[in-house]
Amino acid sequence: MHTKLTATLIVVLGLTAITAQTRPSGSLLVLAKADQTLSVVDPATLQVIARAPSGPDPHEIAVSADGRTAYISNYNGGGNIISVVDLVSMTPRPAIDLGPLRAPHGLEFAEGKLWFTAEASKVIGSYDPAAARVDWVLGTGQNRTHMIAVAKGLAWIVTSNVSSATMTFIEKVAVAGRGGAGRGGSPQTDWNETNVPVGRGAEGFDVTPDGREIWAANALDGTVSVIDVASRKVTATLQANVTGANRLKFTPDGRLALVTTLGRPDLVILETASRKEIKRLPVGRGAAGIQMQPDGARAFVACTPDDTVAVIDLASLTVTGRINAGRQPDGLAWVSSPR
Repeated sequence: MHTKLTATLIVVLGLTAITAQTRPSGSLLVLAKADQTLSVVDPATLQVIARAPSGPDPHEIAVSADGRTAYISNYNGGGNIISVVDLVSMTPRPAIDLGPLRAPHGLEFAEGKLWFTAEASKVIGSYDPAAARVDWVLGTGQNRTHMIAVAKGLAWIVTSNVSSATMTFIEKVAVAGRGGAGRGGSPQTDWNETNVPVGRGAEGFDVTPDGREIWAANALDGTVSVIDVASRKVTATLQANVTGANRLKFTPDGRLALVTTLGRPDLVILETASRKEIKRLPVGRGAAGIQMQPDGARAFVACTPDDTVAVIDLASLTVTGRINAGRQPDGLAWVSSPR
């Protein structure tokens, strides 16, 4: 009865592990672009345990802090919606209509809000779930504003701008000389932007776990730009030979950086301390999205051309499994049990 009851709970919640002994807690979320689905994968069995519609051309996914809601950017050739899925019932909710903001792509849920890029409109913005509205938009003035990261406490926001070959740092600052305080006596604020030149085709990037550096993979140059967060300057350009780079992600301990390319069969693994390549791991005909298991034991890599997600053991740096979660997998995320 216990096994049957547990299996029933998995179907209902779409998130719970098969047994009480299964670790790690949580589930992998996989977007399949060709199937237009969001799949929930049990990390113990590597099997799909629930599916929901993702909306057209799903690319990136972010999960609310309570683990109950998934937000999916529908790139869709310049569309203007972000799909929403209830992860408890695995049913779609009304999509977020971005109005004139086109080609949503990069997503991150932080500080109680959903932060997004709208590539074709050259902007970033935030959506407030409590108010159910887009409550802030800021132009970058850069071409193909693609991915986004938000520092804790909104200390800064950073985006990659593929066609401008820049990374944009955005910071909130107090404004002097504009008539004093705003409503309620609060000081008025504005946003400063700093564009940092990097390599051509900068797209995938990640922030080191200590928050000190950002590594950006430059698809056209095949290089990786290392940016010092404090100075907002490139301190090194690594000749990493990652032409066609799609995503770059650090392991949770910061020891390794994994880089995928859609045009090559290998996952490139860099050691962060030495800034040198330590392995090229064959994963398929190409790869895109990367998701780290929170405990640092495994990485999941979306092998889009092969319709599988590769499971990478981060101790041995080998492929130990494959997940079939739909055609053309791309965006990945991790979700804990809903709170």
